Amino acid sequence: MNKRQKKLEDNLPLSPDAPTCETHPVHLIDRVSSSKTQILPTTKAQQMAEFFAVLADPNRLRLLSALASQELCVCDLAALTKMSQSAVSHQLRLLKVMRLVSYRREGRNVYYSLADRHIIDLYRCAAEHLDESNERGLFGSPP
Repeated sequence: MNKRQKKLEDNLPLSPDAPTCETHPVHLIDRVSSSKTQILPTTKAQQMAEFFAVLADPNRLRLLSALASQELCVCDLAALTKMSQSAVSHQLRLLKVMRLVSYRREGRNVYYSLADRHIIDLYRCAAEHLDESNERGLFGSPP
């Protein structure tokens, strides 16, 4: 072991219950140390968890799917999703807070659309992933 590896190993605390491979610590030098810079900071992980929690609702996902191709008003979204206008407005409020949708006023109507290209890409990638997984039978039968 060279001096650099020894110094890295000395800076990584080991608890008595640290996972091990056979009789030595689990890849502390090469893998754990190099991955330290890649792991999400706790704050960003919390923000991402909140972001995905908003997406974890089937009604909100249905609204996003409706908005993936065009902007729509609350009445249109209610008719498409068979939800009340009040329920749609409530869900849109949550989506606005997380900056997933944006809106514009035209007279008395408010039109909603996906906030930006990232949201469209995220939605389409997730849908494509699930379609592929369903084809391979990973998530059971498609609905």
